[in-house]
Amino acid sequence: MNKKPENFIDRFITVIERGGNALPHPAALFGLFGLITLMISALGYFAGWQGIHPANGETVKVINLLSVDGLHRILLDMVNNYTGFAPLGIVMVAMLGIGVAESSGLIKAAINALLIRAPRKSVTFMIVFTGILSNIASDLGYILIIPLAGVIFHSLGRHPIAGMSAAFAGVSGGFSANLLIGTIDPLLAGLSTEAAHIIDLGYYVMPTANFYFMAISTFVIAIAGTWVTTAWVEPRLGKYSGDVETEPVSGLQPGERRGLKWVLILLAGWLVLFAAGLIPDHGFLRGADNSVLHSPLLKGFISILFIVATSCGIVYGYLAGTFKKHVDVINGMNSSFKSLVSFLVLVFFAAQFVAWFKWSNLGLILAIKGAAILQALDLGLIPLVILFVIFSGFINLFMGRASAKWAIMGPVFIPMFMILGYSPELSQAVFRIGDSVTNVISPMMSFFALIIVYYQKYDQKSGIGTLIGTMLPYSFVFFIVWTLLMIVWIWLGLPLGPEAGLYYSK
Repeated sequence: MNKKPENFIDRFITVIERGGNALPHPAALFGLFGLITLMISALGYFAGWQGIHPANGETVKVINLLSVDGLHRILLDMVNNYTGFAPLGIVMVAMLGIGVAESSGLIKAAINALLIRAPRKSVTFMIVFTGILSNIASDLGYILIIPLAGVIFHSLGRHPIAGMSAAFAGVSGGFSANLLIGTIDPLLAGLSTEAAHIIDLGYYVMPTANFYFMAISTFVIAIAGTWVTTAWVEPRLGKYSGDVETEPVSGLQPGERRGLKWVLILLAGWLVLFAAGLIPDHGFLRGADNSVLHSPLLKGFISILFIVATSCGIVYGYLAGTFKKHVDVINGMNSSFKSLVSFLVLVFFAAQFVAWFKWSNLGLILAIKGAAILQALDLGLIPLVILFVIFSGFINLFMGRASAKWAIMGPVFIPMFMILGYSPELSQAVFRIGDSVTNVISPMMSFFALIIVYYQKYDQKSGIGTLIGTMLPYSFVFFIVWTLLMIVWIWLGLPLGPEAGLYYSK
């Protein structure tokens, strides 16, 4: 007979596990949502659901997609829905460049250099900080940084689980923050653009939409994670008394150091070239209106990311000896696409759901009605932000993939916020806070079981309760600190990124 949960945490974990396990595969979930959308569109059409568009005053009615015209449109546009889905192309192009940099060993060497050379007093901060930065390389942080942090802490006579917890907090709890644009930025921006088109067909959310806010968040979260580790986690764990022997921390090999040196030179060259194209009046990288904000450097950032990441990966690979011939570069691109297979399947169903939801006008009417309720409640922006962070964090406990959640929530909340006068970029940034802070306590997070295995290396009794109990302080503090940062940001009226203000007006 299974033992019943003995305390609140055990009961809470059981509820989360059962709820998450009850959900179908995300691709199947989107297929199900699509079918439900078709049925509700017919129901709404015959029930006469409608609303008044706030921008033009026109009456918006539900479109029946189970009609003959609706079925024809579904069949004729199915392929276009998929190939034209905004996140698809930008993620694929970005992954080509990142795949070269990752397969060459550049990203791994750069992370090793940051951690191994960190002064003893700043080791905890650097572990959290590099964990956050590792998000540009997809899942590398889970595979490399977390176990390496345990080894480093153990070698310094500190509790290895505290080191791994600090790394996990940076990699997963600080998932959305970064000083660089990673694959999650264009992915969410593409979904936000699709959702914004429900209200404004000409609206475009750039991949750099949350860059300013997330760059500052990187330091705020790194400092918060460092404080939690030293003030709470380490004192709670005490001195490590296990029998695992200290492992040597290997430095960089000569080829790796030579490769990193020339990559830094190459990056400096790219920066000089970009500056030469942007700083002079009528520079060759300025936009058609001679502005920096409308430059192809920003609007074509994914192309820049591909070019820079690929060139740096190639230079490092040949100098470090990981690339011997041009086929190795192509194989690096191939390997990055292997991780996208499940994404490509997911996107097909997500694209159909988003398109059908938009065609039916259900999203627009729901946004109109929801915005009217929020206006009547007169909550104000700050309470709305806090509630949205909490809601996003709660949903994250049951659904692990950020893109899957935002593909569902974006078409509802972005139009709702736009009607209230708040920008899609703000909605996206608030969602990203909630989506990140509960990652470290969500059993539905795909690497959750792997972290438990890492813990068990040093403490065989570690389990889900151990991990949840250790990471709860990070989740709680990150929620408070990151939400307060957003409140201060709103109070100061700062842009979230280039050409990404807080408010929307048609």
